[in-house]
Formats: sequence, C-alpha cells, structure tokens
Amino acid sequence: MAKADLATRTRLARTGALSAGYHPAMRAVHEANADRLAAIIAAHGWPAPDRVGDDGSQAAWLVAQHAISRPALMRQVRDMTRGSPHISPAHWAMLDDRIAVFEGRAQTCGTQFDWDAGGVTNPLPIADPAGVDARRTAVGLPPLAETTARHRAEAEAPPVDLARHREGGEAFAREVGWRSD
Repeated sequence: MAKADLATRTRLARTGALSAGYHPAMRAVHEANADRLAAIIAAHGWPAPDRVGDDGSQAAWLVAQHAISRPALMRQVRDMTRGSPHISPAHWAMLDDRIAVFEGRAQTCGTQFDWDAGGVTNPLPIADPAGVDARRTAVGLPPLAETTARHRAEAEAPPVDLARHREGGEAFAREVGWRSD
C-alpha cells in the first residue's frame, strides 16, 4: 500500500500535477489504501510492529496519514494510537495536526504546510506558536525553523491560482465530511 502511494505521488510530482489539486489518481490510491487499512483494523486492530514488522507498521501510519477522504478512519487511528508504543509520538503528532487542519482548527506541532499569498510554503496556523518548539521536541520533531527550511527547499511550485487552490481544499473538506460549515 505504501509503495503504491509513494510511486503514484512520485509520478504525479514529476509532472507538477500535485500542485493543481487533489489528483484523481492520487485520491484513488489513498481511498483504496484507506479502505484496506480500515478492514485490517476492524479484523486485527492497529498493525503493530510485533505483528506486521516495523515496515508494515510504518506503512499503516502512512496510509492513515493519507486517508484524507476518510475522516472517521483518521480520527479512529488517532484515538486508538494516542500514547501507544506502536506509533511514534512524532507520527501521532503529524496525524493529529493533519486532522486539526482539515477540521479548520489550528495545529499543535506545526507539521502541516501550505503556500502563503506570496507563494512561499509555511506552516498552517499553530495554536500557541510560542510553545511549538517545546511541543515538537517532546514528540521527537526538529525545531520548526529547520522543518520550514526543509519544506521550502523541497517544495513544488505553488499553484498558479492560489485562491482556487484554497477554495478546492475547502470544498474537499466539506465534501468528505471534515466540516459542515
């Protein structure tokens, strides 16, 4: 599942297709993987390393992180892995931040980024920005400035129409049930 996700992302990124919105091919992979992960969790619980190995457990986290059209699954994984030794605190923080952003709330650890009005990638709103580096350190993440610099160095070109990009993101969040407003 993780290999299919990353291969599709790499292929689409090479063409610049990912900056144009949630590409149908990427969404199809994410949704198929999410459905499969949901079935695995229903039958066996969280894919812990002692049952599926470190690679399998890491793949499950990646699938959960990318299950953006399945809010219930992402929330279920967040809730069932909170404080668990089977998921790294950094990965849990990333999932929690992603959920917060999709719900329209400020994130806690500053792991989710998007382009600003000037076309520069920056962290999305953070609750208590003054304490973000302490929270990041507590979960094993590097300082926000370091992560921001890496994101900027690795960023794809911003969308041509940033307003349309944001409108598409809001419409998606409502379509799949992240928000009702």
